[in-house]
Amino acid sequence: MKILGINALNHDAAITLIEDDKILFAAHAERYSGIKNDSNLNIEMFLDMFDYGMPNKVVYFERPYVKKLRQLKAGQYSEVFTRKNLPQQHLSKVLKPIENLNMKIDEYVDHHISHASSTYFTSPYRESAIVCIDAIGEFDTITIWYANGNKLEKRWSQTYPHSLGLWYSAMTQRLGLKPQEDEFILMGMAAWGKQNKDLQSILYNDFFTYHDDVSLRRNLHKGCMDYNPSIYPDDGSEQWKFDIAANVQTICEWQIQKVFTKAKQVVPETANMCYSGGVALNCVANSLVVKNQYPNMWILPNPGDAGSSLGCAAYVNGKHLDFMENGAFLGYNIKGKYPVKQVVKELLKGNLVGVANGRAEYGPRALGNRSLLADPRGKDIKAQMNTIKNRQEFRPFAPSVLEEHAHEIFDMPTRKSQFMQYTAPCKFPDKYPAICHVDNTSRVQTVSKEDNPGYYKLIKEFYKKTGCPMVLNTSLNIKGQPIVNDEKDAKDFTDKYGVKVFTGQK
Repeated sequence: MKILGINALNHDAAITLIEDDKILFAAHAERYSGIKNDSNLNIEMFLDMFDYGMPNKVVYFERPYVKKLRQLKAGQYSEVFTRKNLPQQHLSKVLKPIENLNMKIDEYVDHHISHASSTYFTSPYRESAIVCIDAIGEFDTITIWYANGNKLEKRWSQTYPHSLGLWYSAMTQRLGLKPQEDEFILMGMAAWGKQNKDLQSILYNDFFTYHDDVSLRRNLHKGCMDYNPSIYPDDGSEQWKFDIAANVQTICEWQIQKVFTKAKQVVPETANMCYSGGVALNCVANSLVVKNQYPNMWILPNPGDAGSSLGCAAYVNGKHLDFMENGAFLGYNIKGKYPVKQVVKELLKGNLVGVANGRAEYGPRALGNRSLLADPRGKDIKAQMNTIKNRQEFRPFAPSVLEEHAHEIFDMPTRKSQFMQYTAPCKFPDKYPAICHVDNTSRVQTVSKEDNPGYYKLIKEFYKKTGCPMVLNTSLNIKGQPIVNDEKDAKDFTDKYGVKVFTGQK
């Protein structure tokens, strides 16, 4: 039976089609519409999905009327009394141009069950604890589960208005960034700031209560735009923002580790961990957890709400999926042989070069199929990349390193990091300046032949030519725009920005 999972009307709409233990297709709406973090579905993504079959059942990632109850409690009356945000009406409107197609949503799954299922049913574990941390579901903001076989049992939860994810988003907004989109920028800013115990105390006391749970004092739906800590008032400088970011990130790390300590208490049966929710994209905190608390940890490459389109379908399916058959490469397919020779030739010239080949990545990070690449040894590469991508100068870039060489260059917290989910100190920052952050860490992607044969061959060839077993890898997009999806997008990128993008040999 083919099951279609849908996430929409929140942020980063997505769909996933599964059958038995296979993930047939998964894609983000933004890649088709061109609207970053698009919350609406579109007909184009469904037309691509139909190439893989018609679903027998359709599942939605949360319960809309339960969500409206929470919105009523939060005073979001405009959201409560509108029918525009009801999923069935939205789906019917999107698919209306297709004659004789009457697709109905058959089941609705709790938001945090969708998160928990997305990570557990794609994991290598048949018994595991599960932690989900996000901004907010219907009411849950943090949940801890025990999973065994195909059964999930909720052991602990925290509910609205207490939300670590919502607090982090509110502080993202306070720093002039876009909430539910730019949290990773705050994480990157943190390394430029100074740790200040007095400031940490003020931030903590202003928002959190002192006990084992991650409880907050404020209704963060009202935001933090007027927040101005008395001990460290805003002077309008970039350094003020960096310092706030640094101490916000530190507190976030404390609170995340509290949750995993709680998980050990309420799920003592297993040392395995599956982690999901938007907060699971905080790779700095992830590194602390996997190093100090749960060495056996699985994180889906798409742990945010878009990944819940997979999760709700997986929950109804009730069986483990063979995730590693295709890995994160589940979207639109640009056919042709992976362009190893063309890309290496450009890299050896010192040029920036794009790759758009094979199936698009499912998740926010490019992993070699929709990537912008460069030589990590170049001193000016980081500045060139930030100029092309229209990004802030302080932001770092990630390395893609041959898995067998990763530990030679980085102090890795894990053996594999094939989805860029952890940071690691670089042992030779002077040798590889383009991929080192200001604190000499990198968000590492390890690459093996099994992960991505074409990309592995490219890096291997670059290694043979240069003695460098890695390349700089960033997503093939410009700040504020979605990642390149199809051949036309790739051509447009070359035409507009003057960077060659190779789509492969036919």
